Amino acid sequence: MAEKPVLPAEFADLEPFTDWDLATEPERYAKRLASSMAEMQAFYDAAFPRLEDAITYLNKFPLDDLPDDARTLLHMMQSLIMVSFPVEAWKQPKVPDSGATYLNLVREPVV
Repeated sequence: MAEKPVLPAEFADLEPFTDWDLATEPERYAKRLASSMAEMQAFYDAAFPRLEDAITYLNKFPLDDLPDDARTLLHMMQSLIMVSFPVEAWKQPKVPDSGATYLNLVREPVV
C-alpha cells in the first residue's frame, strides 16, 4: 500500500521541509531558535514563492475542517511567517536587542 502524501499533490515540492509542520507558535519559535540561518533560508526560498498558491488552495476549506494534508500546508505557511523576519531583516534567529524577552501566544487560530 502506498504511503499517503503529507502535503497536497500541488505542493509536493515542499515535502523536504515538512519538519516545519508545527501546530503551535511555541513549537515554531523553538524550531526557529534551533535552526541555522542556512536552514531557514532554504525553507524560505522554497516556500515563499508558493505562499500565494498555498493561500488560494487553503481558502477552499473552512479553517475548522481542513483535510490533514491542507492542515500540514497551513502549519508550514505559519512557520514561513515565523522565519520571514529572521531571513529578510534580522539575519539571525532571535529578535535583535530583545534580551530575554518572550511573547506567549494565548490561542492558536488552528491547531
